[in-house]
Amino acid sequence: MKRHNFSCILLCGTLVVLVACSGKNDMVEKANERISTVLPDVKNEVTTQILKKRTFAHELVSNGKVNARSKADLRFETGEVIARIYVKNGDRVHKGQKLAELDKFRLEQKLSQAEDALLKAELELKDVLIGQGYTPDDFSKVPVETMKLAKVKSGYEQSKSQYELAKRETEHATLTAPFDGVVANLFSKPYNPANTSEVFCTILDTKGMEAEFTVLENELAFIKKGDKVTVIPYAGGSSFEGSVSEVNPLVDTNGMVKVKADVNGEGKLFSGMNVRVSVRRNLGEQLVIPKTAVVLRSGKQVVFTLKEGRAMWNYVHTGLENATEYVVSDKSRKGVEDGLLEGDTVIVTGNLNLAHEAEVNVR
Repeated sequence: MKRHNFSCILLCGTLVVLVACSGKNDMVEKANERISTVLPDVKNEVTTQILKKRTFAHELVSNGKVNARSKADLRFETGEVIARIYVKNGDRVHKGQKLAELDKFRLEQKLSQAEDALLKAELELKDVLIGQGYTPDDFSKVPVETMKLAKVKSGYEQSKSQYELAKRETEHATLTAPFDGVVANLFSKPYNPANTSEVFCTILDTKGMEAEFTVLENELAFIKKGDKVTVIPYAGGSSFEGSVSEVNPLVDTNGMVKVKADVNGEGKLFSGMNVRVSVRRNLGEQLVIPKTAVVLRSGKQVVFTLKEGRAMWNYVHTGLENATEYVVSDKSRKGVEDGLLEGDTVIVTGNLNLAHEAEVNVR
């Protein structure tokens, strides 16, 4: 009886092991099916372009600021009360346009008194000359030294100086725009005395803007007066075209050189804006590839070319660059080992995970 029970137990154990092994095999097969589903064996899809020599525009990029090329700080010359202000900040004005004026009552009275004093001094001058034996018809023949002494004695010179000062103060009691531009830094209010020690307002010529930026001394060979520039404000918005107007012939302690460029701001740039400046210069025919075509392998630059449906590994040396392109070495030139040949089919996208001689599909 005990032997029979033992045989039953052994038989049940064997069945359990067989069922477990069968279940494990089923799980492995299902896992393999899932792996083959997740990791399909497909070719890399790439895009290509035929390598040709073409005109290359070298680009230097720098940070800078734009300022108005013409700027005028205007102030009143007397401390009279401000009677009227005709403009506000941001207004565009034309040359000669009225901006503000003072109460002229006291100034006009002062001018009238100075004019009377000058007339009296002229009569005194004539009396002095007549007293010295000259007639009104002979005044033009009076010696220079004699005339100088007569003017001092009569008070003519002093009266004339006071009159001209009063006339100037009256004329400058009205501020006008010295050129076409935009009003800035206007903070004064009517019915308050003008502060002669402070600027009343500033006129900026925002159409004639000037960008100031720096370049490294080793980049000087790629920049010259007249080169085209593109200015883009960091605040966003449109880009603006211009040209290099000035290269300062001095390298500072940091190895930088200051450069200025005239820019047509179209009235949309603010003086003092931070901008990105791009200087472009045509360097003639070069072998040029997109930057996306270059990848790094073991710390070296590599470009894949397409040959008979496979990606071929090529070491390259990139030279000058702009925002989107590199100049690459021409393998056809004598003494050049690494590089590309004109007419090669270059893989420009889909190349990040490629290996040498990997099969690819061209989109």
